[in-house]
Amino acid sequence: MGESAQTNENTLWILTEVYYPEEISTGFYLTSIAEGLAAGRKVKVLTGQPKHMSRGTRAPKREVRNGVEIIRVWGTTLDKNILVFRLINMLTIGLSIFLKSLTHFKKGDQVMVVTAPPSLPVTTALAALIRGASFTILVQDSYPEILIAVGATKPDSAFVKSVNFINRWVYKYASKIIVMGRDMNELFVKKTAGLDIPIVTIPNWADLESIHPTPRSNNTLLKELGISDKFVFMYAGNIGHPTDVETIIDAAEKLLDREELHFVFIGAGAKKSWLDDNVEKRSLKNVTVLDYRPRAEQIVFLNACDIGLVALIKGMLGTAMPSRTYNIMAAGKPVLALTEAGSELAQVIDEEGIGWHIEPGDGDDLVAAILDIYERRSDLDEMGKKARDAAIAKYSTPTAVESYRKALL
Repeated sequence: MGESAQTNENTLWILTEVYYPEEISTGFYLTSIAEGLAAGRKVKVLTGQPKHMSRGTRAPKREVRNGVEIIRVWGTTLDKNILVFRLINMLTIGLSIFLKSLTHFKKGDQVMVVTAPPSLPVTTALAALIRGASFTILVQDSYPEILIAVGATKPDSAFVKSVNFINRWVYKYASKIIVMGRDMNELFVKKTAGLDIPIVTIPNWADLESIHPTPRSNNTLLKELGISDKFVFMYAGNIGHPTDVETIIDAAEKLLDREELHFVFIGAGAKKSWLDDNVEKRSLKNVTVLDYRPRAEQIVFLNACDIGLVALIKGMLGTAMPSRTYNIMAAGKPVLALTEAGSELAQVIDEEGIGWHIEPGDGDDLVAAILDIYERRSDLDEMGKKARDAAIAKYSTPTAVESYRKALL
């Protein structure tokens, strides 16, 4: 759509570490948001080169795609699973985006900045204040809470106090904060107490355009793995520090004698090597671990299970909502989640009647839940239908984009 037809003359800048052609969830969602909003206004994206699943791909420094102008800045693209490399990536991309922001932001522009890396909202706030732009924070992951949950720092450390102090300064000048779930909303109400900052909840959504239920009998992945006759629990997504993969593996070991049950992991991340090592060390013949598969193959692998697994470690309440949940729902699969009571994930499961959730870290409870699910397997088709219906009704791209449009008026 040309500029003359747009309803908002000021530019909306979206600042994100990852964007198209990066396929990880943040890149996928930010691309969809930007392109959806570009129908009604001028949208530009400041981002870096792919550094996750598409690391090594060299995208143009500047291009226009589906109405969005993309400006890619320099930054290191080292292996993010090595902490020192991740910090170097964070510093270089943050500095490059900051310098570009100073030369491109104009008075009256709007900016939406993602909390990944966590330093990005800080530098964006500085640039926006200097240039006279307003900014909204999009919280994909909440810091420092997530660092506390994974054991990277202590709640009462000087580091945490410093981060909270800096965050309060950033929040003070934000026009709005957008969060992924109701538990995150509650957390940010506390974090911004006294600042009178609007907090809006906009969930992520299902990729309904490319994911739908398909017959199990035709699934090529089940045939490839030789497990068409098994009852399959699948974890597909980032296998990172916040993932409670340990409890699932403990449960799989306790269920070795139940040959009808099988566990499949698909993904990459910091805990992938631990997972590979433990499957081999414990001789878990009931577990299959596969490398990351492209987003285009989701319709195959998400339909290669009876139950979709989502697993968060203890302490993640309010810090994140795993977006893979919505794609499991799009495939018409029930969900078994390791998550704390009151989390957005637990609330969605309960409200829609699409699965089960138990506390993280309890292997015995997980074993009991798995056996109960298997005994009630005749109920799963109806539960899967509810999951698909809920995805269509509440978690679609148009619904989310319209929510962003209203939030950024």
